Amino acid sequence: MATAAQWIQGARPRTLPMAIAPVVVGSAAAFELDAFKPLNALLAALVAVLFQIGVNYANDYSDGIRGTDDQRVGPMRLTASRAAPARAVKQAAFLCFGLAMLAGLVLIILSRTWPLLLVGIGCVIAAWGYTGGSNPYGYRGLGEVFVFLFFGIVATMGTTYTQALQVSWPSFIGAVGTGLIATALLMANNVRDIPTDRKVGKRTLAVRIGDEAARISYVMMLAVALLLPLVLVYDHPWVLLVLLLVPLCLLPSWTMLKGQQRDSLIPVLQQTGVINLGFAAAYGLGLVLSAVV
Repeated sequence: MATAAQWIQGARPRTLPMAIAPVVVGSAAAFELDAFKPLNALLAALVAVLFQIGVNYANDYSDGIRGTDDQRVGPMRLTASRAAPARAVKQAAFLCFGLAMLAGLVLIILSRTWPLLLVGIGCVIAAWGYTGGSNPYGYRGLGEVFVFLFFGIVATMGTTYTQALQVSWPSFIGAVGTGLIATALLMANNVRDIPTDRKVGKRTLAVRIGDEAARISYVMMLAVALLLPLVLVYDHPWVLLVLLLVPLCLLPSWTMLKGQQRDSLIPVLQQTGVINLGFAAAYGLGLVLSAVV
């Protein structure tokens, strides 16, 4: 049986900023609407983190039993390495999904946002269908669409809605920004895995568009994420704080464009996660300061 440290590694902590960032942005948008609710924000963060860990375990299980991860560059996988039984990894995934749904139900009851029950069910179906089932959409180049929608639009605007019972233009702009950065993180991961994914028939978007185009798309996604908030500058001048993240983007962008060794792309995942948290902090602070100053 895997050790506790291996289970933590299997949860892929480097990807957790994808879960936290949209909640920060969505809560800041709710604050601007004079409707910030700390308990609701905490519950939303719990839901997002549990879903992210559940997705990671589900991917570990599904890719492991298919043999996709038998030869790969990057952190250990529980199923492929035989460190943990496949069944145990699958159970861990559904335990996380169940706990996420429970926390989400509490959030829905508190906020009385009953339509979000359907959104929660959709999240579980989409999370499992990414690499699980007989026809996983992650193997058809649609994984980036899932990440952008659920870890960008749904998570951000859902957080705002459960606090303010409405959404706003700043909430949407922030959702697109954090969604693009999360998608860039997935793209970096998939560029690293192009040779092994192509060999086993996993046609991610990176495999479909090719190595060079996938690397360029990473840089473009970061650029759009940082520039898009500028459309709000007239009414929200403090969102200019997001431009402070430009230096943080230079190293991972250079590595993506020039790094030829696949293992050289591994640090880009953590760096992109830091960028996503930085975006959430800078953009969120910009909304708050624009509302109070």
